[in-house]
Parts: sequence; C-alpha cells; structure tokens
Amino acid sequence: MNVNQFEVYYEKIRTNCARIIIGKDECIRNIVIAYLAGGHVLLEDVPGTGKTMLFRAFSKSIGGSYKRIQFTPDIMPSDLTGINFYNNKSGEFEFRPGPLFAQMVLADEINRATPRTQSSLLEAMSEGQITVDGTTYLIEKPFMVMATQNPLESGGTFPLPEAQKDRFMMKLSMGYMQREEELSILSGTDTIEILSQIEQVVTGEETLELQKSYHQVEVSDTVKGYLMDIIDKTRNDRRILQGASTRAAISLYRASQLSAAIQGRSYVIPEDIKNLAVCIMEHRLSFYGIIRGREGANVCQEIVDSIPVPTETVQIKGVV
Repeated sequence: MNVNQFEVYYEKIRTNCARIIIGKDECIRNIVIAYLAGGHVLLEDVPGTGKTMLFRAFSKSIGGSYKRIQFTPDIMPSDLTGINFYNNKSGEFEFRPGPLFAQMVLADEINRATPRTQSSLLEAMSEGQITVDGTTYLIEKPFMVMATQNPLESGGTFPLPEAQKDRFMMKLSMGYMQREEELSILSGTDTIEILSQIEQVVTGEETLELQKSYHQVEVSDTVKGYLMDIIDKTRNDRRILQGASTRAAISLYRASQLSAAIQGRSYVIPEDIKNLAVCIMEHRLSFYGIIRGREGANVCQEIVDSIPVPTETVQIKGVV
C-alpha cells in the first residue's frame, strides 16, 4: 500500500471543493474519509450554510452518477427505490429504477419524510442493494448517501429512527464561515458559475482501489484498547440511555485508518481516533431527557476527553 496515493487523492478533492466552499477543510476531509470507508454522511446545519453546494462540488469532483432527492411528507418509498410497470408494447413488466440507484445520492431534508419512507434507505445504505417486489438489484459502486437536515425545525418533520441514524457513519456540521471568509464570498465570483467550472479530479477506479487497500493501515493493540475505552464509556455513562453500537466501533476503527492514510501514515495514532470519535458516535447515542443543540456533542466530547490518551510509543513493524 502506498499512502501517498491517499494523500494525493484527498488533496485533489479538497482543492477542488475549496474553490467554492471556503474554510471547511475539516468537513471535506471527513466526507472523503466516510466515502473511502464506504460510509454515509448526515450533514446537519441551518439553511444557507452551503450543505447542498458542498455535496454538489464533492460529487462533481469524484464523478459518477448523481441524484438529488427532495424529501417531503408525501414522498413514497417507491419514489426512491423504483417501480415495476407494465410495458404495453412488450406485454411484460419492466423495472424502472429510482434515484437511489445513483452512485451519489443527496437526501435533502431527510427528516421531512415519514419514517416509512426514511426506512426505505436502510437496505441500500447497509448492503448496497435494493429489493423491489422480491427481486434484488445491486447498486453500482462506489456508492454514498449524504443526507441533510435542519436542526432547528420541528414542525412537519419526523425524527430519524435509531436504525436509520446508525447507518450514517458520521454526522457533520459545517457551521458559519469566519468573517473574513464570508467577506471574500460577498465580493467574489458567483458560486453557481464556479460550480459549473468544477471538473472531475479522481476516478471511480481510483476510489475502488483505495477502498480495498486502506485496511492495510495498521492499528496497534494499544490504540485498539483506547478506541474500545471510549466506546465502553458511552455504555456506562449515567447521562446516556443507549451507548455506541458495535457498528459505531467498526466505523471509528475504519475511519481512523483512513485518517492516518490521508496524512501519509501507515499506522493509526490515538489522535486519529480522538478527532473522529464525536462525529461518529454522537448521532448514535440515546440520552436521558431532552437534548438540544450541541448538548449531545458536548457530552460525547466530555467522554472522549475523560479517557487517558496512551502515551507510550506506538510501534508497528519497525515504524515508530
């Protein structure tokens, strides 16, 4: 495995997206990590912060088919998965695939759809396939769902089921730009014009190759223990009703490998895990009482900070 390939891959995408999304390198990095890990992303932020624009820039950078689904209360599962229809000319039923068969799917305002419609994403997100009327169809890889939701609205929205939230590898937030960054946007070129100029910078073949090889990034027993200490702590905290799942532990493990790789390392260090733990765990936890705003993230951060970071030297196959 050549970790330089991961560095170059990430830098190409970051540079391309930064042409239109300013000052959000960490968010772009985490999306790249989730994409290479075969994961999905829930992007939660207030309207007008550039969620859709970021995904469009990202999808154009990586190429492949792209579909945007605007979720509403009246959207049906078949609107996403597709339907079998009768062809009068051939006299046979034919399958018409829905937008979920794209390689990059933007599920915009996902919490406006009913739980029944939201759950229709489960099979596609977890298994990379869709079953309609007893027939299973594979989705072309690489495949990713990025869903957006507004954290402030409650009217006309439906909270995501726990099983649905667990399918998202990360929950990210872009936040507002810094003052200087926002000033540069005001006097800069129109974002739609810039978006139209963004071209593909990596290929699907490159992505699939990296998705196969990142597992070679080594994780020492010490670092694995640190990861599980964090996971176990969420399961024994008095403020948390339901702690991090096994899927959360696996997601954190894989994401830490990719974090190391795109930074040019063939081994994971505790900081890789510490920097990713909150965005991977928070949305999977159930808390006692009502959690508002960033309270859940703050609890997660407190848990991560309470676990001692291993100080001994991480040594793997002669690498120190």
